Amino acid sequence: MFDILVDRTYRHLFAAQVVALLGTGLATVALGPLACDLAGHHAALVLSRLAYELENILSPTLAALLLAVLSYDALFLGTALGFAASGGLVLSVLLPRPEPGSRRGFYDSTTRGIRIYLATPRLRGLLALNVAASAGGAMVLVNTVVLVRGGLGLSESAVAVAMGASGLGSMIAALVLPRLLDRLADRRVMSGGAALMVAELLGLAPAIGTAGLNWSALLLAWLVFGFGYSSVLTPTGRLLRRSSNPEDWPAVFAAQFALSHARWLVCYPLAGALMTLLGATAALVVLAGLALAGLALARRAWPARDPQVLPHRHENLPPSHPHLREGRPHAHPFVIDDLHRTWPEAQR
Repeated sequence: MFDILVDRTYRHLFAAQVVALLGTGLATVALGPLACDLAGHHAALVLSRLAYELENILSPTLAALLLAVLSYDALFLGTALGFAASGGLVLSVLLPRPEPGSRRGFYDSTTRGIRIYLATPRLRGLLALNVAASAGGAMVLVNTVVLVRGGLGLSESAVAVAMGASGLGSMIAALVLPRLLDRLADRRVMSGGAALMVAELLGLAPAIGTAGLNWSALLLAWLVFGFGYSSVLTPTGRLLRRSSNPEDWPAVFAAQFALSHARWLVCYPLAGALMTLLGATAALVVLAGLALAGLALARRAWPARDPQVLPHRHENLPPSHPHLREGRPHAHPFVIDDLHRTWPEAQR
């Protein structure tokens, strides 16, 4: 696989992709906490998901159209200018200044987000739901081109249409979810989205095995998948904010970005290998099984009763400590921080 890096052109493309992804990661971590502050919770949920899906749908189409009239060199130059323009727009916006936090050592700063994440039951549940989303997402992102081009013998534009079906389902979910999340708990909505993805993968597998791959069935399956996928991922931002103090939001969002991409690192090659070695039906069944395991782990790690305010005690603080003004056993919105390093035992 890495033999292609002997060619200098591929080495340059690989380096450019790494740099682009580094910029994407930094932007994601920075914009995650900021979006809710600027647009409000519900608007941020909708706008961030719509922007993500529109970019996924429009970027490949626009690139294909431009390559019909431009060379690759010109396209890369235009992309670089687009990044520069985007950076200029960000610099032109008056952003709120973050409150200065306490100074921390290198180890504490670099691991703080991960430690908060793994010590919070609902975030451990989110991590397992991310595994479910990655299993299904890898099937769509990696194998759509194989199914459409190889299985159905259709054109590259058909691949874009299939990906667009998934994006359309995701955008529909983003528009519906704010009102749904006003009525239902995050855990219920996100678990329902993961269950929908599992059902879609398991439903498509026997259809392909018995009747063969069908274009209409694939579009419908990808539309349903997009709805379930977005139902899992769209509430993530507000869940992270709910589970940490404002000064820790950047660290927790960075942890989410790192952990989510670690699962992609496993699921991408797994989806490709299963498709190549075992075929579409087996790949769907195995990835559905992985998604189902993630859903089961999430429901086990994230309690159904998940109040924000938790009663707890501080046995390690002196009675005169300012935090104990309401008494040693007290209750308030609970997050992991310097004074609360473990989750209350009764609520785990």
